[in-house]
Amino acid sequence: MNSLTCAFSFAPRNIFSRKIPDCRNTRFMAQAVGNNAGKKLIRIDVSSDTVCPWCFVGKRNLDKAMASSKDQYDFEIKWHPYMLNPSAPKKGVNKEEFYRSKFGQQSEQIMARMTEVFRGLGLEHDTSGLTGNTLDSHRLIYFAGEQGLDKQHNLVEELCLGYFTQGKYIGDREFLVECARKVGVEGAAEFLENPSNGLEEVKDEIEKYSGSITAVPYYVINGKSKISGGQPPEIFLKVFETAASGGA
Repeated sequence: MNSLTCAFSFAPRNIFSRKIPDCRNTRFMAQAVGNNAGKKLIRIDVSSDTVCPWCFVGKRNLDKAMASSKDQYDFEIKWHPYMLNPSAPKKGVNKEEFYRSKFGQQSEQIMARMTEVFRGLGLEHDTSGLTGNTLDSHRLIYFAGEQGLDKQHNLVEELCLGYFTQGKYIGDREFLVECARKVGVEGAAEFLENPSNGLEEVKDEIEKYSGSITAVPYYVINGKSKISGGQPPEIFLKVFETAASGGA
């Protein structure tokens, strides 16, 4: 597997009984606001999972690329669900024990590598706490998108910061609601209370955007250019240039 794709990938499974093959201090509007004269619009569809560290690395690098080219382009970003382990328990399991169980002797090497990568982003990788099912986080990300793509983008940041650097559990309802509150998503607690809310939409997006991919993060730029992995900012900048010129 490409070293830039998620180190924690699982073979994709279908949980819906159908066959499916800013950094924090640099906030910006992920939703394009009236194209300025001379600017090209870059639309980015991102498939990711909230427990994939390379997805967070990729987001941070994407944020840097967008921030450095905001004078050239307007951006519209949409986040789509992908579940590395659809059968993961909702209750959650010890994160470190899970890594050791899955990766065996390689787990320490993998964790050391992720710690190094996160420090390169100015973050401390926290492996404490629980890991588990990510469905509720994807339902919430969908819900945030209905209130604005900027809120959706900022919510992904908050979820990843909590899970990867603060030992928060991605399936904890209070954590999810608090992340929503921080980015201005209204009605999150009521939305999550009903397990059917957003379920069909998440299912449809998995089928539409993730059915043919086997690892995340995965990016589609302007419907043509496709890249995967936690790519460095300069790769994103090259793809933006190609997409803006109409290339694939």
